[in-house]
Amino acid sequence: MEKKHMSAFSMYQTLPTQLPSSPKKRSLQTASKKRKRGNGVASINSNNIATQSKKKKMKAKNHAAEVGIQEMAEPESVKAGEEALNVLLAELAQMNNSKERASTLFQWLINPIPTKAFFRETWEKKPVLVQRKNPNYYKGIFSTEEFDRILRQEDVQYGVNLDVTSYTDGKRETHNPPGRALPYTVWDFYENGCSLRMLNPQAFSSTVWNVLSILQEHFGSMAGANVYLTPPGTQGFAPHYDDIEAFVIQLEGKKHWRVYNPRSDDEVLPVLSSPNFNQAEIGKPILEVVLEAGDLLYFPRGFIHQGNCLPDVHSLHITISSYQKNSWGDLLLKMVPTALEIAMEEDVEFRQGLPLDYLSYMGVQNSDKDDPRRAKFFSKIDNLMNKLRNFVAVDAAVDLKAREFLHDCLPPKLTAEEAAGSVHGAPARWEEGRVRNAGAYITSQTRVGLLRAGCARLCSDGDAVHLYYTTDNSRVYHKEEPKSFEIKPEYTDAVEFLIHSYPEFVSVGSFPCDSLQEKISLAKLLFKEGVIRMESFQ
Repeated sequence: MEKKHMSAFSMYQTLPTQLPSSPKKRSLQTASKKRKRGNGVASINSNNIATQSKKKKMKAKNHAAEVGIQEMAEPESVKAGEEALNVLLAELAQMNNSKERASTLFQWLINPIPTKAFFRETWEKKPVLVQRKNPNYYKGIFSTEEFDRILRQEDVQYGVNLDVTSYTDGKRETHNPPGRALPYTVWDFYENGCSLRMLNPQAFSSTVWNVLSILQEHFGSMAGANVYLTPPGTQGFAPHYDDIEAFVIQLEGKKHWRVYNPRSDDEVLPVLSSPNFNQAEIGKPILEVVLEAGDLLYFPRGFIHQGNCLPDVHSLHITISSYQKNSWGDLLLKMVPTALEIAMEEDVEFRQGLPLDYLSYMGVQNSDKDDPRRAKFFSKIDNLMNKLRNFVAVDAAVDLKAREFLHDCLPPKLTAEEAAGSVHGAPARWEEGRVRNAGAYITSQTRVGLLRAGCARLCSDGDAVHLYYTTDNSRVYHKEEPKSFEIKPEYTDAVEFLIHSYPEFVSVGSFPCDSLQEKISLAKLLFKEGVIRMESFQ
């Protein structure tokens, strides 16, 4: 009797391996505390989307203005697909100001919505949908061919770089075996109805790296990405909300999306992502749409969402994300503990002891007591909190956030011009049995400038000042420790001068240092670390 073939997926299901479940980072509030929000539902039947009645079309049109739906026909200049993206990136590389580069790329991403209008009316407030009727608009960012190439040529590890998932009959599962994700097994999982999520495509794709390294300057916060490949007729993830601002870019095929309002005020702009929800917990969608290649869907953190594939076509999309842990509250988490440390050092009132008997009238078990000592205790706390404001070091707290951001950042993907003028393009080489052009020929006339607007920042670490920088970061998130080096006190004014001069080049001789030797020494240090580049090699 012929032995029946058992797929890798089936074999995996027989293994006695515990599948990792999604961590529940936050327990759900009790139902009594859920205050339902108005949802302005626009329900679209996914089985009959192409043949909606005129009444349904009118309802969808009226709802479009509320949710933020943009429809457009692309000009001929952007219909060349991958070539158009390459042209755009080439044009961006010619811009000398990386801030302008970032704002131009972001405007292209959300086109035709003006950037200022987007941040004023939509950002952190509501979803927005752009339907382009142009499948080539985002072509070239990533593809299934690129996915396959990465599996074949790179060290892709299950659970680190790739997740295999499914969502069937209301049950979300992760099917990651141990070890390297090789094409034979990965594509077998896919053929058996599993979704594939590549967690950090920027580590393997130079185009994704380029796009994200530019956009991070626009957000002033880490820009990340995941790629999702879903087989026809399947769904890979349960309904949930995230703790990031999400830009869903449809690259290939189609995907049916449903987006839901936050369930209560407590879940608006949440600090953490949610656990998986069941359908009964999330109500009706405020937006239901089929994304086609070239379309864009944005939704803020806290908006519940789920996507499933149509029966006849696969889906490939990339989600670009930002603004994780980048709120006022996150800044205050840096600011308040530091202020309290300073207050305890400088004000004796913060160091005075608590009342001997405060445990007898304070605390939850005593919260219903009508005790005058409680009012006196609260008055003391109010007084200390008011005094605490005098010890808040706002700039120092901002620098703590900035140091985290620079550690999160991707290294810049250098343009040809940036590379040629930086340490990466230095002419040092081995030739004819000897080293030639070693060292940088920096003089007082050499013109230098910061490599990128956001690539370096001066921060005080108490007794010393350090320059934190991104140019030696890894494309793998936090693979390297934060990069910094100490700046001598006599150099700090010159480094600030360089930072504030961007994007202009300045002569080394114009550095505000006491001596020419100090000016040249500083320039050589910054050049060696990849923080500055020369206008031209001499």
